[in-house]
Amino acid sequence: MSIDEFDVAVIGGSYAGISAATQLARARRRVLVIDAGQRRNRYALHSHGFLGQDGREAAAIAADGKAQLMKYPTVQWLEGAATQAAAADDGFDVATADGASFRARRLVLATGMVDELPAVPGLAERWGSSVFHCPYCHGYELEQGRIGVLATSALSMHHALMLPDWGTVTLFLNGAFEPDEEQLGKLAQRGVTVERTPLRAISGVATVELQDGRALEQAGLFVLSRLHSASPLAEQLGCDMEQGPMGSYVRTDMTKASSIAGVYVCGDAARMAGSVALAVADGAMAGVGAHHSLIFGAAAA
Repeated sequence: MSIDEFDVAVIGGSYAGISAATQLARARRRVLVIDAGQRRNRYALHSHGFLGQDGREAAAIAADGKAQLMKYPTVQWLEGAATQAAAADDGFDVATADGASFRARRLVLATGMVDELPAVPGLAERWGSSVFHCPYCHGYELEQGRIGVLATSALSMHHALMLPDWGTVTLFLNGAFEPDEEQLGKLAQRGVTVERTPLRAISGVATVELQDGRALEQAGLFVLSRLHSASPLAEQLGCDMEQGPMGSYVRTDMTKASSIAGVYVCGDAARMAGSVALAVADGAMAGVGAHHSLIFGAAAA
């Protein structure tokens, strides 16, 4: 086996990718991790809800995981973006943006997703610090204060009905949709205030400035982002996709195998619900699945 050939190439070195690579390294397989350094939660200082790591800096969890992984002698780590992948004899060819190329018998895609936020001035600048998508990750720290939900569609009802467990909730419709009578009844039962005046901007920590001049101070805001893949590789390889409420993601089976034999997909790229805990679990399953396929043969989902 030459230096450019590996048992498995893991594309993406965040939580899911590190978790997958760790399982493979412990099976003494030659693993290449290619990482572009764009963790989806890089805007959030702290991570919550991950067993044994609650409240730690998100970057520190990833850094510790990488440091532990790199103690295994069969692992190589390459900083850069994998831009091309294609099936080849008994495996896959992978190329990076700087022109390097590698061959691997199996691929694990842990490439993540990109969040597209509504075009409200001041919203993107607060993403991860006072504007969030996951109540389980960030709701507790708002100390049962005022919480705003910025509607992007009728799907924002889900946020609005959940978040009263974490604080006093206002649903800012901002022209995204109009709740029907049944929905209004459910919101009233949960104590949610409905605000129909369009937004002008977000200021301060999470103050909602309305077009009529009012400024409603919030402890934090929640919004459903629109999602798209952070990498073209799954599409290049022909992986089947699932259409979710916020965007499409790669369809996988319980072992995280995609529809393309030998390609495993884990983390946010293969599920709608995103958290560190779920990403680590997904990565572990993908790593084990890829290892089993090296022994028993690759199957497609």
